[in-house]
Amino acid sequence: MLQTKKADFSGIAGRFGISPVTARIIRNRDVVGDEAIRRYLTGTPKDLYDPHLLKGADQAAALLLEKIRAGKRIRIVGDYDIDGVCSTYLLYQGISRCGGQVDHQIPERIKDGFGINESIIEKAKADGIDTIITCDNGIAALEQIAAAKDLGMTVIVTDHHEVVRDEAGVQKLPPADVVVNPKQDGCGYPFRQICGGVVAYKLVQVLYERCGIPKAEWEGMLEFAAIATVGDVMPLQDENRILVRWGLRQMPQTRSLGLRALVEACGLDIRELTAYHIGFVVGPCLNASGRLQTAKLALELLLCGDADQAAEMAAQLTELNEERKSMTQEGVELALAQVEERYADDSILVIYLPDCHESLAGIIAGRVREAWNKPALVLTRAAETAETGTNAAETGGNAAGAGADSRAFAPEPLVKGSARSIEAYHMYQGLCGVQDLLLKFGGHPMAAGFTLREADVEEFRRRLNAQADLKPEDFIPKVWIDVAMPISYISEALVQELKQLEPFGQGNEKPQFAQKGLTIRSARVLGKNRNAVKLALLSPEGLCMDGMLFTEGDRFLEEMEGHRTIDVVYYPDINEYNGRRSLQIVIREYKLHP
Repeated sequence: MLQTKKADFSGIAGRFGISPVTARIIRNRDVVGDEAIRRYLTGTPKDLYDPHLLKGADQAAALLLEKIRAGKRIRIVGDYDIDGVCSTYLLYQGISRCGGQVDHQIPERIKDGFGINESIIEKAKADGIDTIITCDNGIAALEQIAAAKDLGMTVIVTDHHEVVRDEAGVQKLPPADVVVNPKQDGCGYPFRQICGGVVAYKLVQVLYERCGIPKAEWEGMLEFAAIATVGDVMPLQDENRILVRWGLRQMPQTRSLGLRALVEACGLDIRELTAYHIGFVVGPCLNASGRLQTAKLALELLLCGDADQAAEMAAQLTELNEERKSMTQEGVELALAQVEERYADDSILVIYLPDCHESLAGIIAGRVREAWNKPALVLTRAAETAETGTNAAETGGNAAGAGADSRAFAPEPLVKGSARSIEAYHMYQGLCGVQDLLLKFGGHPMAAGFTLREADVEEFRRRLNAQADLKPEDFIPKVWIDVAMPISYISEALVQELKQLEPFGQGNEKPQFAQKGLTIRSARVLGKNRNAVKLALLSPEGLCMDGMLFTEGDRFLEEMEGHRTIDVVYYPDINEYNGRRSLQIVIREYKLHP
């Protein structure tokens, strides 16, 4: 599919000193207007939005300062994923720097579930905590926050998830003393798609202003807002793009010995980190402790002040992540086999893996979706049981499943599920259609989480498929092309110019180009695992250029037999070897012809 968004590409190119190709790519990313283009190309931390525009930020900072000066005990309640860990880190560092008596509590995924709960609140009260401040959770915890207020505690909610609304669309905020969330009604913050870590980062900025702490100290924690943004898969647009771009640049100067140790344990150079490294190498290690053990380990690593101890914890996290990867691969193989054997004709793939670790269900669902390009829901047996009843859960905006447990009487096995969807299917609305079977659920168009009784799994599968209005063409994956560009247009200057568009990721995808009818002059498999192919290509105009394809090399050679022409979707690159530089293309998709 070719992007066809219109603009005066020559005019944009002239005003900003870029090529018309780059101007077209920027327009394809929905960056419109000279000021937006300037921020996209050359934005700095000075272009970040005023934190005072974040509704509740001033009141929250004032209330925190009042508690700090009164010597009251404050507890941060975070979440077990990378955003929750970074949010907790930022608030803990910020409140501590202002003199607060503060500690932290991160729920355990299996024992506690998502976000703040009654047991966390009761423990806080028993520990003499005066004030609870949530981060990356709390916006849907209406009953839990009410319970904390009934116990006489002060509560500040900082979150970024969707606000719970009734059937008429009226928001239902938790009864906290202050709520800070860009998605609440009446919030004038210019960019709503920030993560919990950025909400916490902005609150710390306001708190530091009130305490007279130099702004440089707040700016010195930018890398954690960046890690949270990438790790929570927020769109790399507008303010997020600036945060991540400059956060990556600041990473080599980080004051966190733990972060430095983790990057080293991952075999990376902290001076060369990209958003890809955060999303697919460092981030999964921070997430691994929350998936398989407790996220407290990840937080303790970031807060660690001893280099040797940090190195030990970093090694432990990387080992946990290797274990997680092995368990995930096993789950993916089981899931794909189940689909192949039983559900290949289903529009909605509901896969029950009773013995799979529930924290891996979302990853496995994503892999199944990629393999079949169909909505995929992976269910695992839950640790707890439910009691039989008739009330369906209330729904909320968090993928972990905000809502109320049904009222019931006799224990019954439960399953938990995680869902990943395709563009043609709105997952949350699909779950709404079977909500009478669900005890808890919540989510978004592309992802959701839910709980139901084990006895209802087959009915759940049957009804989801019966209600799905999907056509065969919905299951054909679409590959979007920015420009149909012959490889003869590629130059070293263009490759360098495209680097200005980094960091790439969700909402700012790496540009893709395409050319048909390249001749394959030769093909050679490379790599210890034979997972790369180097192609010598010839364009119709007679230009020779190498192409790199990362795939199962031997299988590609078998597929190539009898085919000497190839259509490619590619990204231009520069190959450096033994001091020599040459242009090449990295092939993303291909089609062979005789």
